Amino acid sequence: SIFEMWGNSLANNQDYGGPAQAQGDYAPAAPKPVKAALVALVRNDDLYGLRKTIRELEDRWNHKYNYPYIFLNDKPFSEKFKSGVQDLTKATVQFGTLEPGTWGYPEWIDQEKAKHERETATYIKGRSESYRFMCRFQSGFVYKHPLLQDLDYYWRIEPDVHYYCDIDYDPFLYMQKNKLIYGWNIAPSEYEPTVRTLWNTTQEFMIRHADMVPQDSMIDWVRDSKGQYTRCHFWSNFEIVNLDFYRSKEYQAYFDYLDRSGGFFYERWGDAPVHSIAVSMFLKKSQVHYFDDIGYYHPAMSHCPDGSKERGKCVCDPKEGWANGFTCAKRWRQIS
Repeated sequence: SIFEMWGNSLANNQDYGGPAQAQGDYAPAAPKPVKAALVALVRNDDLYGLRKTIRELEDRWNHKYNYPYIFLNDKPFSEKFKSGVQDLTKATVQFGTLEPGTWGYPEWIDQEKAKHERETATYIKGRSESYRFMCRFQSGFVYKHPLLQDLDYYWRIEPDVHYYCDIDYDPFLYMQKNKLIYGWNIAPSEYEPTVRTLWNTTQEFMIRHADMVPQDSMIDWVRDSKGQYTRCHFWSNFEIVNLDFYRSKEYQAYFDYLDRSGGFFYERWGDAPVHSIAVSMFLKKSQVHYFDDIGYYHPAMSHCPDGSKERGKCVCDPKEGWANGFTCAKRWRQIS
């Protein structure tokens, strides 16, 4: 079972990072074994939802590891927000506003065309302008923010989520020791109307930059036997990433190509499918990790490790946290 494999790995010290007690508790102000942080793009009115997230993260994990938090906002944070999150953790907390040019429309976008798409869209978040700004920022700019420039890894967090399990190891150290680049937890399929031309645009990129796509990549996770888009994606509200990947020339070239096409605004391309196609196009499966031992809920979907109603350090119902049975999660297990 998942629990047995996880427990045996911890017991045998198989590079899971080990429990904090074995390493000495990570003092709040002390350098960590990995240059990493928990990062969220939020607004002042997200305070209550974010406090709930931090409370669970601290109780489940970070009270032992004290990794820093970085919060970003397109507007200055209020003092109420700052004190409201700092009350919950001993870890270092930093607050930043977004850099000019990273939020809003780039100069080449036809804003009337973008407005028409919003006004006629019938899909979720289809009428939101700011949601598109967010997706573009998370796709191409979050890792460039000055507060993240010294980080090697980040763990993206969101307001109003739940963490069902005690996490008795350092996921950042696990990623580093095992030379992992991308970590995920839930993998649904994307809603087709939001990504109508994303795959065609990606295919154009792959033709123009064939030298960037390794032969042994995991591209078949997002491409079926007929060459069509599976729409599988890693739900990026939970992702743990070696930021060198997003900073790479390959990822940057891909983002720039997508950005110039206008799909973030003329459709509603999300950062999740963008990240996921890039991971599938540029990485091997052995460089990507499924954190299936971490029970996690984001509004509308959740993952609950098997057996969590009866045993282990997770408390959740696998029948309600059924993301492990998604078609895309099954496809992940099937590809080589």
